[in-house]
Amino acid sequence: MFEISVIIPANNEEAYIGPCLEALLAQVIAHRAEVIVSANACTDKTADIARSYAQRFAQRDWHLEVLDSEEGGKPAALNRADAVATGGTRVYLDADVVMSPMLLDALVKVLDRTEPAYASGDLKVSSAQSWVTRAYGRIWTRLPFMTEGVPGAGLFAVNAAGRARWEAFPQIISDDTFVRLQFTPDERLPVSPPYSWPLVEGFRALVRVRRRQDAGVAELARLYPGILDREGKAPLKAGHLLRLALTDPVGFGVYVAVSLSVRSRSDSAWSRGR
Repeated sequence: MFEISVIIPANNEEAYIGPCLEALLAQVIAHRAEVIVSANACTDKTADIARSYAQRFAQRDWHLEVLDSEEGGKPAALNRADAVATGGTRVYLDADVVMSPMLLDALVKVLDRTEPAYASGDLKVSSAQSWVTRAYGRIWTRLPFMTEGVPGAGLFAVNAAGRARWEAFPQIISDDTFVRLQFTPDERLPVSPPYSWPLVEGFRALVRVRRRQDAGVAELARLYPGILDREGKAPLKAGHLLRLALTDPVGFGVYVAVSLSVRSRSDSAWSRGR
């Protein structure tokens, strides 16, 4: 039995899983943890790379388990990992996330309470190769949803009482939003240590991902009436938009162009978050 279970769904993440696991090994925390990499329908070396870290985790008295399934889909991968996880605190981590060394300890401490709680760190967008993605990211990270809320993009954690809020992960597009909306704004707790998370590269990829995100929100509204009422998202006011436009006209122009392109048609085909 472990106090903490870190669950990492992974589909063809051979370029990212190594840095993700290295960051976990660098965590400064006294608690023991288990790390479960749930590889799903991988056609690359994701699972093999993850297995190569087993001895290093064992050396710090942690356990690394790699589940390798031919079945695709992130919700199914999450459910397979949850089925074998033993920790009361659950940390759900995308394979392309790199945690700062004090983040896991901060999450565990803030979730040490009897009432249900959800937590995440300070999201920092990784440096992008594409100037379009860099420009988009500058605006996206300054939106009220990002600066005033606990978005949990790429990384969120819950305590045992929080995990009891839902059963299996449903087969839906937006699993992270589904989990976040199991909690009221007051139950979503921020911690200050950061983590880095990449946006997709290029204009077309940004549009494709935004379309999928919008489709995911619409799906949640259809399947779970009233769930969006728990969002508590701060409104995006005209004055805030004006400040964004004046302080970063290039970034604002890119963000608006992506938003307008998203509305041009619907597209619910699968697309990774980067």
